[in-house]
Amino acid sequence: MSCMNICLSTDDNYSKYAGVVICSILLNSNDSEILNFYILDGDISEDNKNKIELLKNIRDFNLKFVKIDENLFETYKQTKTHSYISLSSFYILKLASLLPDIEKVLYLDCDVIVNDNIEQLYNTNITDYYAAGVIDIAMKSSGWVPPLENGNLYFNSGVLLFNLKKIRQDNIEQKFEEYTAKNIDNIRVGDQQIINIICQGKIKQLQSAWNVQSSNFINRSDYTNHPKIVHYVGKQKPWLFGSMNYWKNLYFDVLNVTPWKIPEKEKQKKVILAISVAKRSEDF
Repeated sequence: MSCMNICLSTDDNYSKYAGVVICSILLNSNDSEILNFYILDGDISEDNKNKIELLKNIRDFNLKFVKIDENLFETYKQTKTHSYISLSSFYILKLASLLPDIEKVLYLDCDVIVNDNIEQLYNTNITDYYAAGVIDIAMKSSGWVPPLENGNLYFNSGVLLFNLKKIRQDNIEQKFEEYTAKNIDNIRVGDQQIINIICQGKIKQLQSAWNVQSSNFINRSDYTNHPKIVHYVGKQKPWLFGSMNYWKNLYFDVLNVTPWKIPEKEKQKKVILAISVAKRSEDF
């Protein structure tokens, strides 16, 4: 029987999407697996907490909300990064102290959908690493990557398997904060940049199927047909009206198994609105 620790980080605005991620994991899990979910809680409402608890109707799991003291993140509040990156994305930089009794945890952003059993991913040997992840395809292709030494790879932080034991041993949390304080005006990609700079050379590369970075019309990955985890990168999230995200339908397939599923009447309204918008475009 395997036991897996999984962490998500969210405020109330994104708590629904965190619930959808959890649902996608449950739908692809085996009953023999023990799933321990830790949600870094940036003031989630009781209503949304209760809805996340309702996911136990799919199958049982353990759940803990870890209340966040935002005073611990004063340094990170000063960074100038993308507008769609909230403070909750920086919570993972203190995972080792927020989860003091956990040695290994799989961290997932709230804009992913798990499309396969994660046991193989979780069992990746990272004894000598701080984390394991997938290369960030967008940053690589854009040409903007922070300076790394010795040709070290640049990883996407939306799916990371963390070795919290080693992070504690090497005092990495303090190094995260020190780097941020010294580079406050140059943090362009939030937690991802900080993790890549401080942990460079100590992040193990995973198959790209474990983080297929998907945006409008394209997959930023070589695993187009069989993604194990889909990551809806950038601003064009599948839940936004008019999104043409490549794996949009997969998101709604999972959403409609959750307590946040879209009522049939609301679905019909959206279809009518979409047709109306398309017709107006034709008229011009």
